[in-house]
Amino acid sequence: MFGKKKVKKEDYDKRLLQDLQRLKEEVATLRKIMKHSVDVSSTGANDLAIAECKYFYLLREARNRNLSAR
Repeated sequence: MFGKKKVKKEDYDKRLLQDLQRLKEEVATLRKIMKHSVDVSSTGANDLAIAECKYFYLLREARNRNLSAR
């Protein structure tokens, strides 16, 4: 009754899938920018590497939780 609100598994899974989709689009956008860029800056390359790491981490987490986007 009193205490911390517990996060339900369904809510966490739903948020995980939303974040996964958002990061997938972000990585695709950054790759497109890097591909069409004449002079690739180190900042852009770092941003892409960070976004890919976050995406692959969430992808691994979703696989461990047996989630699918269906």
